[in-house]
Amino acid sequence: MAEEDPCVVTLAEHVLLTGIGRWRADRIVLPRTVGVSCAGHVLLRGAPEGLMPEELAPWAGSYIDASARFLPLLGTAFDRLTPWERMVWTQQAEPQRYSLPRGVAVRRLGPTDAHALTALGTDAAWLTASWGGPRGLAASGHCWAALNRAGRILAVACTYFRGTRYEEVAAFTAPDHRRHRLALACVTALSTDIASRGHTPSWNCSVHNRASRLLAWTAGFRLEREYVHYAVGDPVTCGEHAEGRAA
Repeated sequence: MAEEDPCVVTLAEHVLLTGIGRWRADRIVLPRTVGVSCAGHVLLRGAPEGLMPEELAPWAGSYIDASARFLPLLGTAFDRLTPWERMVWTQQAEPQRYSLPRGVAVRRLGPTDAHALTALGTDAAWLTASWGGPRGLAASGHCWAALNRAGRILAVACTYFRGTRYEEVAAFTAPDHRRHRLALACVTALSTDIASRGHTPSWNCSVHNRASRLLAWTAGFRLEREYVHYAVGDPVTCGEHAEGRAA
């Protein structure tokens, strides 16, 4: 897991630093295969030889980042294996300028803002998953939001996975407040905060997510590399190792 890559290393470090997620290995002493999971994302490394398909059952419904040598095993373990092309960016340029509407302020969220994150509803539930939910994200100190005078969150950006070198940025805007560069304001504030810690902001999105790519570009992110991870379905077999999906 020591690969110097903002996508690879950050997820694993986030689980180590926050305790949110789960590590799994084929054996305790000198493991040959290691997997780490958080918020529905899995990083799988090592050697697939010797693993049984049912041992992967806890990762059903996840997005798995694994080398090609794992594909036959993944195809046997799950009823669906869909490649998903991704892009990894890092902030390398100055963000574009923006102006906030009257009555809107951008600030860091704190523990008392958990209810405002919850109010974003199920469409934004993915945003808080890597911190264990709205309370965890609000208390993390790694979340910035644009709020109106009533305290409603109109847009939000947070560190999704926090590493020792990179912090992966994620953002969400309420549907009725899109196209006003509120997410850009939040990402800019968060990125400045990340840089103040001596870390580099990174971005991870689907090749086909044009809105996410546009936001990344306007916020000063530039492409580092492309890769593929795999969306998997239900387990084909469920044996003694099926403990339920790791969170």
